[in-house]
Amino acid sequence: VQLQASGGGSVQPGGSLRLSCAASGFNFITHTMGWFRQGPGKERKFVGGITWTGRRTYDQTSVKGRFTISRDNAKNAVYLEMISLKPEDTAVYYCAASTSYRATATDEYEYWGRGTLVTVSS
Repeated sequence: VQLQASGGGSVQPGGSLRLSCAASGFNFITHTMGWFRQGPGKERKFVGGITWTGRRTYDQTSVKGRFTISRDNAKNAVYLEMISLKPEDTAVYYCAASTSYRATATDEYEYWGRGTLVTVSS
């Protein structure tokens, strides 16, 4: 199983980034895909998820209206579009896969990628 996240980088506040995650080694279309992030000295937290049917769930307190998750089942890929980025969005972003529908907790996710760093700073 491989989950390869990419697209991270440094951006100024107010900027945007699109993260991608390429999945392989498991049945992608039967898994909910999630994005998590872990800031410096913080716990890993749920950002958003998308089920195999396309139903989305977000952590509304931190990313409401700014982040959009999508998936392409033909390409075994999941994406996280981020706009209006803030310094507090700085974190390593991880993609993960779960067989639980609408999973939001870290222990519901069976497979994890290595993460990609997003830095938001002026």
